[in-house]
Amino acid sequence: MKRLAVALVLLALVVAGTGQVLASEEGTLLIWADEIRSKVLAGISEDFEAEFGVPVRIQELPFTDIANNLAVAAPAGEGPDILVTAHDGLGKLVANGLLEPMDLGAKAKEFVPTALEAWTYDGVLYGLPYATEAIGLYYNKDLVDHAPTSFADLESLAKKATDRAKGSYGFALPIPDPYHTFPLMSALGGYVFRPSDNGGLNPLDIGLNNAGAVQGVALFDRLIEEGAMPVLDYSTMTGLFTTGKLAMMQTGPWELGNVRKAGINYGFVPIPPVAGHPARPFVGVQGFAISSFSKNKLLAQAFLNEYVATKETMLALFEQDPRPPAYLPALEEARKDPDVATVARAAADGIPMPAIRQMDAVWTAWGDALQLVANQELEPQQAMDDAVAQIRRTIEESMSQ
Repeated sequence: MKRLAVALVLLALVVAGTGQVLASEEGTLLIWADEIRSKVLAGISEDFEAEFGVPVRIQELPFTDIANNLAVAAPAGEGPDILVTAHDGLGKLVANGLLEPMDLGAKAKEFVPTALEAWTYDGVLYGLPYATEAIGLYYNKDLVDHAPTSFADLESLAKKATDRAKGSYGFALPIPDPYHTFPLMSALGGYVFRPSDNGGLNPLDIGLNNAGAVQGVALFDRLIEEGAMPVLDYSTMTGLFTTGKLAMMQTGPWELGNVRKAGINYGFVPIPPVAGHPARPFVGVQGFAISSFSKNKLLAQAFLNEYVATKETMLALFEQDPRPPAYLPALEEARKDPDVATVARAAADGIPMPAIRQMDAVWTAWGDALQLVANQELEPQQAMDDAVAQIRRTIEESMSQ
């Protein structure tokens, strides 16, 4: 895409916090972004205006509202040309005809492959990814003498560090929490939906009760039964870790700030392998997409390819929100921070969170099954068989409507 193709008029206007829904207008770009991303985009817009004279308007919206608002605004003739959102809503957006395919041209090879995979639906790319995230393992260096190199090593360290009489624990992940438990299940072959031949996912091929997934839940069960892992919710887990009462916890980079603020002598590493197999967490990917109702699709694509897909812009986004960049030239710079490098390694080995609509049928049944296992009310195989049966019924009913 040549820059001359987008060099037209001028004006850059940031519309912040007005609550007014703006509409795509021919010849002027409108971008929906959250407060953090808006700061960077405002700078790009100024450069765009100065060099090419192309008007860009940026409207701030809460990050979690952007995709939902698009579903209402776009068909009514309002809404942006470009939006910033997370990939896990991709399936609904595409199924409702709200997104335009993305063409990154030769720059596609400059992105983390897992990030592009996350933004691909039925074999078609719909987003320009800018950041990835995946969970890892925090450990308190004052409580364990090394980062575990395997899950068996983690179990041994956890048992040594546990002293329930003193309120001290060795290892925890939030319970019941499918997102945080998935790496134990995926390591040995568990999956949510199997990839289909057309590059999408088959919602009726559910792998949460296959042999590998059940082995992972059995490990989860054994950790609880043998006292190596207490049954805790998320806030209790993080509270124990930041007060020095928990040696290791499994969660994401969003806790780095709290852990650092608490003064914990910590390390942050990828979740160790399970029986020699990599623990593969879910990967979340944030990115830019183009509305299918845009009146400036070529202009939007050019803006993204020429001004967003650059090392400078990606590093500016990283400075505002330190998640690993999905753009490889920027990632090479950002991964000098060891914590960022950990997240990047975990994301590279991870599995994109399924972005199809049928994922809505999964979470509750899966979480209930984990709770029943944690409570010692059902064995792993029975719990996961029941969950998958419930998930399949819900999906089949929705597909028949």
